[in-house]
Amino acid sequence: MNLEVKGGCPFAHGGNTSTEKPVTKWWPSALNLDILHQHGARTNPMDPDYDHRAAVKALDHEAVKADVKALLVESQEWWPADWGHYGGLMIRLAWHSAGSYRMGDGRGGAATGNIRFAPLNSWPDNASLDKARRLLWPAKKKYGNALSWADLIILAGNMAYESMGLKTFGFGFGREDIWGPETDINWGAEDEWLADSANRYEDLDEPSTMYNPLASVHMGLIYVNPEGVNGVSDPARTALHVRETFARMAMNDEETAALTCGGHTVGKAHGGGDHANIGSEPEAAPMEEQGFGWSNPGHSGKAANAFTSGIEGAWTKNPTQWDMGYFDYLFNYEWEQTKSPAGANQWKPVDMPEDEKPVDATDPSIRHDPMMTDADMAMKVDPIYNKICQKFMADPDYFADTFARAWFKLTHRDMGPRANYLGPDVPAEDLIWQDPIPAGSTAYDVDAVKAKIADSGLSAADMIATAWDSARTYRGSDKRGGANGARIRLAPQKDWAANEPQRLSAVLSTLESIAADTGASVADVIVLAGNVGLEQSIKAAGHNVSVPFTPGRGDATDEMTDADSFSVLEPIADAFRNYQKEQYAVGPEELMLDRAQLLGITAAEMTVLIGGMRVLGVNHGGSKHGVFTDREGQLTNDFFVNLTDMANEWQPMGNSGTYEIRDRSSGTVKWTATSADLVFGSNSILRAYAEVYAQDDNAEKFASDFVAAWTKVMNADRFDLQA
Repeated sequence: MNLEVKGGCPFAHGGNTSTEKPVTKWWPSALNLDILHQHGARTNPMDPDYDHRAAVKALDHEAVKADVKALLVESQEWWPADWGHYGGLMIRLAWHSAGSYRMGDGRGGAATGNIRFAPLNSWPDNASLDKARRLLWPAKKKYGNALSWADLIILAGNMAYESMGLKTFGFGFGREDIWGPETDINWGAEDEWLADSANRYEDLDEPSTMYNPLASVHMGLIYVNPEGVNGVSDPARTALHVRETFARMAMNDEETAALTCGGHTVGKAHGGGDHANIGSEPEAAPMEEQGFGWSNPGHSGKAANAFTSGIEGAWTKNPTQWDMGYFDYLFNYEWEQTKSPAGANQWKPVDMPEDEKPVDATDPSIRHDPMMTDADMAMKVDPIYNKICQKFMADPDYFADTFARAWFKLTHRDMGPRANYLGPDVPAEDLIWQDPIPAGSTAYDVDAVKAKIADSGLSAADMIATAWDSARTYRGSDKRGGANGARIRLAPQKDWAANEPQRLSAVLSTLESIAADTGASVADVIVLAGNVGLEQSIKAAGHNVSVPFTPGRGDATDEMTDADSFSVLEPIADAFRNYQKEQYAVGPEELMLDRAQLLGITAAEMTVLIGGMRVLGVNHGGSKHGVFTDREGQLTNDFFVNLTDMANEWQPMGNSGTYEIRDRSSGTVKWTATSADLVFGSNSILRAYAEVYAQDDNAEKFASDFVAAWTKVMNADRFDLQA
């Protein structure tokens, strides 16, 4: 068989809309819908009826923990353990898996096992963590599907700390693996690893000006550059960037100091050789490496010769023990700048006695200087961090507890509420960053509540808009937000411009009264009111489709709500209500895809929801953009019928980003639109969906599909319903 084909490879690689694939290669401005198509059933090797939660519940959790602890001290010749203990390596694996999380959009983090895939598996900051995953393979192989990589990676970090003497705060099983890269995450616009940090800031001297939703200072790093800002050593300046990047994970100064000091209480950094000799990262490594990267020809089976960051040395005298040694070194000695053998910036102690130095990771007869990074020195020179460290030094038990809680937060932040945590070690304490919600009542008459809502005088549009605004905050990325808890009535949500505060207050006043009279939660009444309004609109359109409802939502309080961290959930745009807070570098249609992906809906579900919301008349501020109907308030398929009607033509209204739809023969303006409306006619994939709903035989299907998609959004955060 002759496979020689003019022009290169005979096979078309990848999907039809992926970046650098056929469509966007030829038409770079084409709307890329891949963000809505990832992690589907076609990529998942599990059986369709596989229930991961059931499998995790049946797992022998104690046996898993014992096996992982045993692995930590079984040094392997192909990648020997420092001092015979893999604890430092496993902590780094867990830390770097969790550390990609950022609060701005909830993406990244450890909950999906994404560190197995590009680009994270090949980030410079993750050098040689491929070895850590291979060391864990025997446990993954033994326990199979029930022990996800996502759980195992974090569990290994927890077991490492426990084996070295720390009492951890707890652990939650229940993370479920993905099976390919997360193409929805914007890690930055740079085309090279460790590019100039200035690319990420309006002003590098003002860390708060880092572009959202980014949290790390360089492409390819988790947090800050350990050698200093842009590789220039200056601990005081580094401290400012440490504070900002940790704040973007909702960590305060005390949590930040605890994580920095506790993370460096054990293990070591590796940079004992020439970086020029290190091989390519996993994604660029030759096939015979079988997924390994960063080959080290000078390793020679010695732990001390491993290469990771290029920084070299231990932080403490006893790197396999949880103790106060980090503080003893940092605060009891003066430090001076030096270079690692690999040429990296680091700090060494002045006049440290030989017998106070840590021993070599391979040969205990040899001692080396310990080291500190710029981030470590920041703990000493920054007055706020220094004060916190002094408090830790005065009370080691307080330090251990503060670190354990911060570590738990770091490694569990993106799992969402406690209902998602499984296993025997889930802490009983409700933590505010878990967005706790009390259990709601189901002991009320749903039909009686619906009747009161119907007689309340509220318009269908107001009820639908309020329910949508309550539910649309949900983020599948970190399982925050949503209608459960009715936080739309609390700060900061009640004051968001996207929620039309004056209108919202009037609607909530009525719904809260109904909740008080009936024993239902406000959260349930908000969603139920949306259903009532929707059923009224469906009936007005001549259809008979009921809207499912499951009671049991609870009402959160101000005390249960971290208002500052909730502020990041504010919608800057919501194409479903044709709202945009201001003009952005990307168009409304791109922002629409981002919100749809966070809501967990498909391209088809997005299409039917947009078309339905337009004709229901729930646009923000009463805008008429996209309301392609003369039957506003009825759930008809008119949006799609008129969008695809060739009796109409479309013209831009100057450079405003809006359009007029005119009668082709008379020139009369019939409607106006935004690009988030017209993209359903211009994009070939979205037009295919739009044509389905414009067909004469699919009016009833449209109503049914809208209800199904609506219910999916309303219930997205009902983790309390999980088996």
